[in-house]
Amino acid sequence: MVHFQRELINWYLKNKRDLPWRNTTDPYKVWLSEIILQQTRVDQGRPYYERFVKTYPTVKDLAGATEEQVLNLWKGLGYYSRARNLHKTAIQVKEQFKGVFPGSYNDLLTLTGIGPYTAAAIASFCFNESRAVLDGNVFRVLSRLNNISTPINTTAGFKEFSTLANSFLNKEDPATHNQAIMEFGALQCTPKNPNCKLCCFNVECLSLKEDVVSARPQKLKKLKKRTRFFFYTVLCDYEAKTVFLKKRIKKDIWQNFYDFHLLELNEAESFETIKKERKTIDKVHKLTHQTLQVSFVMVDILNNSYDLNDFHPYTYAQLENLPLSSLHQKFIEEELLFLG
Repeated sequence: MVHFQRELINWYLKNKRDLPWRNTTDPYKVWLSEIILQQTRVDQGRPYYERFVKTYPTVKDLAGATEEQVLNLWKGLGYYSRARNLHKTAIQVKEQFKGVFPGSYNDLLTLTGIGPYTAAAIASFCFNESRAVLDGNVFRVLSRLNNISTPINTTAGFKEFSTLANSFLNKEDPATHNQAIMEFGALQCTPKNPNCKLCCFNVECLSLKEDVVSARPQKLKKLKKRTRFFFYTVLCDYEAKTVFLKKRIKKDIWQNFYDFHLLELNEAESFETIKKERKTIDKVHKLTHQTLQVSFVMVDILNNSYDLNDFHPYTYAQLENLPLSSLHQKFIEEELLFLG
């Protein structure tokens, strides 16, 4: 165990990336980076982190923003419940903890949107509490090193790997250890085609000995993605160079985002039927748990009668300040050239 801890940290000190959230023990900035990097690559998440820190330097600043402002800064990053929870947590820290993040793992768990992994990361990085982090990188390193076949996305798997991660943890320097094992998984023990010949643990790696590296970690198969059919009518005023949108109030991943006029169809046949009647622009938009078959039709409101209740006109400049889904953002940039 001591050998693993020593070799891991030696590897980390030689290979770690220079990332802005590693140069601070400010729990606000560490928390912000962890929420942004959930389900997001570092190169994609880094610009968002830097924009958030610049716009909201402290948790009090973030708490003082509106949800719409937070969603707008987050747009394009996906998994929008993270942005909503980010805002709720900031308000909670301001109101319940006087704007100061709690300094222990157990107290951090009381905050909205902070689970065991994020709490362990903040507690160890900022307060040097001996709590092992357990993210996808750590699951992968430990499952390969020990050749564990228990599915990681099960209750039994989480308990087994939590125990194992804490047994491997360097209690004297948990902050560096946790950073190191996550970085090792991200750079060396990668999901596909890891360079095992150059790995400092290739002698003791049980999965390598059994030639099952590519089969670790194990996961239970997820349910098949749901397919939904969206028909958008894009209401335009070509003379005024505006497009009409309304705020989406339905409680789903796009709540409080702005939307074109939407008709959702229940089946592919109905969707294809309505498409035949119009000149449409077709897109496929893939999300984690669903695939969207999307058609847009552009309509000039001056030549058509539409109920514009709850819809408002926006210029291109005004759209910049609205929270929009990546689907809408891309459509506007590619198809609504008259707005520019």
